[in-house]
Amino acid sequence: MFQLIFQHRDFIVITKEANVNFHDEGNIGQGLFSQVKSSINTTFNLHEANELYPVHRLDKMTSGLIIFAKTKSAAQAFGQLFSEHKIEKYYLAISDNKPAKKQGLIKGGMAKSRRGMWKLLRSMENPAITQFFSYSIENAKRLYLLKPHSGKTHQLRVALSSLGAPILGDELYHSKTEAPSDRGYLHAYALRFTYLGQDYEFINMPSQGQIFLSETTQAVINKLGKPWALSWPKK
Repeated sequence: MFQLIFQHRDFIVITKEANVNFHDEGNIGQGLFSQVKSSINTTFNLHEANELYPVHRLDKMTSGLIIFAKTKSAAQAFGQLFSEHKIEKYYLAISDNKPAKKQGLIKGGMAKSRRGMWKLLRSMENPAITQFFSYSIENAKRLYLLKPHSGKTHQLRVALSSLGAPILGDELYHSKTEAPSDRGYLHAYALRFTYLGQDYEFINMPSQGQIFLSETTQAVINKLGKPWALSWPKK
C-alpha cells in the first residue's frame, strides 16, 4: 500500500500505491492515512512519534509522493508552505488521445459539474494553473510532465481533459468506451521544498502500470532529469 522513503524528526515522506483511498472506506478497509498512522511506531520506529498529521492528499487512483507531519507545529508549517505555493509538485500522466497542444499552460476557474466531476471555466477568478510538457511514447500515447501551481480538486485530471487528452484509466474523465486500463495513469513524481532552512528534493519513479513500466516510457522519464531544472512554459 505504501513505502517509507524518508524520515525527519518532524515529517515523513512515503509513496502511495495506485487505487488506495486516502481515508477509510467503511467496510472496504483502512485507507492510507490509517495504515501509515498505525505503522508509525511499530514498523518505522520514527523517533517515538505517536501522532501523524496529513498536510496534503492524493486521489485514490493517483500513486506517488505524500508528506505527513509528525507534530502539530510541523503540520502548521507545511500548511503555510502549501498555501503560499512554496512546495513544488510534479506529476506524470499518460493519455491515449492526441492533445490540443503539446506543451504550455492550462489556466482557468473550476466549478463542480455532474457525477462528481469538475470542469474548467473561462473565468480567471482564483484560477487553477498547470504548466505541462508532453512526450510521444508507444502506440500513439503521450507522457505528460505536469506542474500544478494551485491545489484544486481534480485539477490535473480536468486540465488534461480540457486538452482533449484525458488521463488513461481515469474512470470519471476518460471515455467508458475505451478498453479498460490496469490503473489510472497519474503519479506524484517529484517534490521540492525548503523546511527550517534546509532544502529537500524527492523523485519517485512509478512502480505500477504496464505503460509506466514499459522500456519506452522509462527511457523518456529517465531523460527528464530533475523536473525543476527544465525551462517551463511561462505562466
